[in-house]
Amino acid sequence: MTENELSHQIIGCSIEIHKTLGPGLLESVYEAALAYDLKQLGFDVKTQVAMPLIYKEVRQDVGYRLDIMVENKVIVEVKSIETLAPVHFAQTLTYLKLADKKLALLINFNTKILKEGIHRMVNKL
Repeated sequence: MTENELSHQIIGCSIEIHKTLGPGLLESVYEAALAYDLKQLGFDVKTQVAMPLIYKEVRQDVGYRLDIMVENKVIVEVKSIETLAPVHFAQTLTYLKLADKKLALLINFNTKILKEGIHRMVNKL
């Protein structure tokens, strides 16, 4: 599947989770539910993926973790906060670049209508 096809499936699962659980829960709840649903669809899903930093050819394990990686192609950053700040977008874009991936979804489940909390981010590689 392409990144766009995967993102369509991820967004569909996210909307279903939001309809079922509603807003206001911890990020970990939404992350676990999304990972479960995507695995049920047969996707390769990894959670809390360690993101090492390579700086001047030195690998540094400094504790960065991706929330979800789907099919080793799409990064999903899960939030459950009142309002996304510019730092959340910057962090997601940095993860895209460090992981050398094309597409990430930044999803804030703490919204009345989930569509308002979904943001696609593209790395122009």
